[in-house]
Amino acid sequence: MHITIREENKKDYLSIFDLIEKAFKDEKYSDHQEHFLVEKLRKSRAFVPGLSLVAEVDNNVAGHILLTEIKIKTSDDKITSLALAPVSVLPEFQGNGIGGKLINEAHQRAKDLGYQSVILLGHEKYYPRFGYKLAEEFGISLPFDVPKENCMAIELQPNALKNIRSEVVYPKEFFE
Repeated sequence: MHITIREENKKDYLSIFDLIEKAFKDEKYSDHQEHFLVEKLRKSRAFVPGLSLVAEVDNNVAGHILLTEIKIKTSDDKITSLALAPVSVLPEFQGNGIGGKLINEAHQRAKDLGYQSVILLGHEKYYPRFGYKLAEEFGISLPFDVPKENCMAIELQPNALKNIRSEVVYPKEFFE
């Protein structure tokens, strides 16, 4: 199976919408609104065009990832980070490494753009293989009540989250 990762374009939007809806359809811990969230985030200030990627298999969109800007409050300022939300793979292609390729490519592109960290809410057994650690290890909390084992962060640059001890501030689109 040949997988190509590239930046999304407007022609992909409908395919991505359908893909995300299918990918999360049977997900137990989902509000099943991820496809709408992506549409809202594309129109927001938090959107970073180079960090919305698709994975193609045989010239068909089989996966998608989106990283958008968030802020982390500190005692005297806010620092910019990224939220990984969501990563999606069509059910028939899951288990083939597409999600991992999307995550690794998104991390590299984010580093190339100068971003230093990524925060996510996700499966506690999946994301650590990419270097994610519990957000609480960095002193980071999320602004809503979720199990701590599902709140994770990764430093794209060494010590990017050292001594943060603060809460993530998500764009309003995450709550609409």
